[in-house]
Amino acid sequence: MNIPADLRYTKDHEWVRIEGDTATIGITDFAQGELGDIVFIDINTVGQELAAEAVFGTVEAVKTVSDLFMPVSGTITELNAGLADDPAAVNTDPYDKGWMVKVKMSDAAQGDGLLTADQYKALVGA
Repeated sequence: MNIPADLRYTKDHEWVRIEGDTATIGITDFAQGELGDIVFIDINTVGQELAAEAVFGTVEAVKTVSDLFMPVSGTITELNAGLADDPAAVNTDPYDKGWMVKVKMSDAAQGDGLLTADQYKALVGA
């Protein structure tokens, strides 16, 4: 299981890459493995300001649909348009081609409250 050390994580299995006041968000390798083959990503919150833990979209796998939760508060500025044609990129490359949204954080300090890679490994038993 791939859990990059340079990212932050949530208990809901989202990962966050923080660069300045921008957070790139996706779901973890663990999450995509639990969901199985991802067939559709539904995110229609671009331009919206959402609070941490708010639902920003859903991910649909062959057997289930799961909510996607905001790890930090902010405005969604960009959607990974490539996922419309290739939602399986989340399965094959969750930390690069499978990113989901970019967010302009309203409080960059919120990133400090997210799980480290070691804390996330402990959470998932890796």
